[in-house]
Amino acid sequence: MIYYPSAEHVIMKSLLFGTAGIPNCTKGDTVEGIGDVKKLGLGAMELEFVRQVHIKKDKAPAIRQAASENCITLTCHGPYWINLNAADKKKLHASINYVLDSARIAHMCGGWSVCFHAAYYMKMEKPKAYESVKNSLKSIVSTLQNEGVKIWIRPEFAGKTSQWGGIEELVKASQEVDMVMPCIDFAHVYARSIGTANKYEDYAKILEYMEKHLGREALNNMHIHMEGIAYGNTGERRHTNLKESNINYKAVVKTWKDFGLKGVVISESPNIEEDALFLKKTYNSV
Repeated sequence: MIYYPSAEHVIMKSLLFGTAGIPNCTKGDTVEGIGDVKKLGLGAMELEFVRQVHIKKDKAPAIRQAASENCITLTCHGPYWINLNAADKKKLHASINYVLDSARIAHMCGGWSVCFHAAYYMKMEKPKAYESVKNSLKSIVSTLQNEGVKIWIRPEFAGKTSQWGGIEELVKASQEVDMVMPCIDFAHVYARSIGTANKYEDYAKILEYMEKHLGREALNNMHIHMEGIAYGNTGERRHTNLKESNINYKAVVKTWKDFGLKGVVISESPNIEEDALFLKKTYNSV
């Protein structure tokens, strides 16, 4: 496996906490949002392309400069419309392009990692769905390598049982495709299990599995999402603020400390900066 830390060859030295998008307190654009993240005492921010890749090429240099000047690590979340297992060739082609466009712009902005909800099983047997997603990931990575775009490609741990993205699938894809590593949303771990995985041991198993099969390098380059979550019979329903959820966030955070994780933790709660700061405070007090 080839590891590409980022276009800037970032070496993660700690666990950074940040917001999914510009903070709620920000009155202006992405550049101002980066400054506000710094003022809040946070170290990261995720560019939210969930509806569309809204940052244009001409805006990327200013964002890159703001992130560099404020020492803010940028990640990116690709559009919700991605399905790398789509049977319809037009939908599959569009999905691949969503990831490519997200990665290209994030790279231009100085981004370190791009995550996305990778696929749905589409009533397909899991091994067949895996091969379909893997082939799509290989196509994406091959294109980016040919263009000289070096950025982590991160299929995300899925919150719904109908979605591709269990830990075994994510790790296997990371073993078999260059530049690919998991994005672990710990609230999705809880929701996908329909609330049965909510002890320290349950969350630790995820990190143990990653370290066993991907090595220490994986734990030194974590892209993490965390939020409160509501779930139903098929998993994730919606994100909530941490204190409004039954997720055992203290157990989750303790695994981060005990495993000595490095990388980025992005708060996806509705009160994004509030929970980002709360997670950072909780982590520092463990």
